[in-house]
Amino acid sequence: MNDTTILVVDDDKEIADLIKIYLESDGFQVLIADNGVKCLKMLESHQDIKLIILDIMMPEMDGLSVLTRIRKNNNIPVILLSAKSEDMDKINGFGMGADDYVTKPFHPLELIARVKSQLRRYVNINLGTKQEDSDEIIIKEYRLNKQNHTVYRYDELVKLTPIEFDIFYLLASNPGKVFSTEEIFEQVWKEKSYEVGNTVMVHIRRLREKIEADTRNPQILKTVWGVGYKVEDE
Repeated sequence: MNDTTILVVDDDKEIADLIKIYLESDGFQVLIADNGVKCLKMLESHQDIKLIILDIMMPEMDGLSVLTRIRKNNNIPVILLSAKSEDMDKINGFGMGADDYVTKPFHPLELIARVKSQLRRYVNINLGTKQEDSDEIIIKEYRLNKQNHTVYRYDELVKLTPIEFDIFYLLASNPGKVFSTEEIFEQVWKEKSYEVGNTVMVHIRRLREKIEADTRNPQILKTVWGVGYKVEDE
């Protein structure tokens, strides 16, 4: 058993228990909450939680409302579960800060693979430590450190989700190079871009809100219309 704790939030006990069985068989420690209110309380009381699997359709407080509360002060990876597969539901979820989205019914092994993918981005993050190493990139007033997934604007920490960091680091590692949405998706999500939809666009918008002084006139993360996105270092 490793020390990676995952919080599963679903009011359907059978689904929550099934996810728990598969996660524990892979060595994870698992906590379960059957509603959004309990989720927030458990996240506050258990500092060792590294990832949340969060159902959208729940009584008392739905998953998107919970996600909004989480993102006010926590960048922990969140994978949404939903019985809906409409694009707008996914866009809303990503727009509120979700890192991934899985539609019910799902194969448990697919969910486990997505959990591991998100944890690879997050488990070793040390948000409070600045570190000089060969994985550090400087773009204008920003300093990105790959080893501990930190971004500093001058001496101020910029809080990014793991996905936002990976997109920023990818583009900043290749200043001036234009990446299509398909290329960004495949390199960041490590999956084939069969249905990228608006996933990349939504994360780009959220990233701009955190690094640009004026999102209507971005000076760092720029759009090349009809082609993709690039980071400028001029």
